[in-house]
Amino acid sequence: MQRERQAFRSLGGVALVAVIGVAAALAGGAEPQFEGTSRPIEGKIRERIVGSSWHHGCPVGIGRLRLLDLTYRDFDGDVRHGRLVVNRSDDDEIIAVFKRLFKLGYPIRRMELVDRYGADDHRSMAADNTSAFNCRFVAGTTRWSEHAYGRAIDINPIENPYVSGGRTSHPASVPYLDRGRVRPDMAIEGRALVRAFDNVGWGWGGRWSGGTRDLQHFSPNGR
Repeated sequence: MQRERQAFRSLGGVALVAVIGVAAALAGGAEPQFEGTSRPIEGKIRERIVGSSWHHGCPVGIGRLRLLDLTYRDFDGDVRHGRLVVNRSDDDEIIAVFKRLFKLGYPIRRMELVDRYGADDHRSMAADNTSAFNCRFVAGTTRWSEHAYGRAIDINPIENPYVSGGRTSHPASVPYLDRGRVRPDMAIEGRALVRAFDNVGWGWGGRWSGGTRDLQHFSPNGR
């Protein structure tokens, strides 16, 4: 019995040391690592988006889309996991962009599939949601948006609003019309967000001319 007690104490001591070691690592040891994966649209995700953000008649087949699972930092600096649906031709570039943003600490409010908002672009933007694929027309036209091909991403749309004639349709975006007052979550020429997309050859809606700018918007052709 004495030997068993001694053995128990010994094992208990080892276990306690292991627990302390894990706790120390979680408490302040290891730096969070970026995670980014791409996979076909299948199962519950397919059921969720068919008839919502994707429907028959869309300019891209569902087989040409990919679901990205991405690590990002929120506005409090906490590590979160988000999802984007994108064109399969761009998944590697997009993962590279978000890996760079994660390392630089660029904050993102939230990153959820637009289907959470009934595939309603206005509702998604009002929630300050970063999103990509949505089979829809360019507002006010019958021309497919680059989002309908999964080849456009809108990031932090409240902080980076669509601006026309110096105005925005979202009241929460009004304070961000002044681009001279730079904040970490904004898309600014030469800063982290814009440079990350420049590095993969994507254009930015903040460079549009003619009095209209889409500051949240990034795509391969810039439109």
